[in-house]
Amino acid sequence: MQTVRRLFPLLAEGKSAEAAALFADSVSFSIPHPPGIPWVPEVDSADGMRTFFELLQAHVRAKEFDLRQVIAEGEDVVLIGRMVSEVKQTGRDIDTAFALHTTVRDGRITRYHLYEDTYAVARAYFGD
Repeated sequence: MQTVRRLFPLLAEGKSAEAAALFADSVSFSIPHPPGIPWVPEVDSADGMRTFFELLQAHVRAKEFDLRQVIAEGEDVVLIGRMVSEVKQTGRDIDTAFALHTTVRDGRITRYHLYEDTYAVARAYFGD
């Protein structure tokens, strides 16, 4: 759980390389999203996570991050909360509840599955 808790402060500071170093060589990555969203690439490694974090920072500005619950059992850590982010291109906000399912093996994150309101993402990026 400590590995996962270190992730968000690094991302808040814009430290993509340091955040990506928390991930294993092989990563199961999933963020269901509307086609055409430019900040969600294909990812299967720590290097891919770095690319994802860099794209995210290029396209989206975090405004609020409210972590409401952390559930840890064995290797799995699930984070539940709410986040608000501004899409830089449009100036519109994504306001969504989220659940992030991570798995940590040997001190490295091997799973990053994020569930959020894809309709809110599409509206903020593409408009109504």
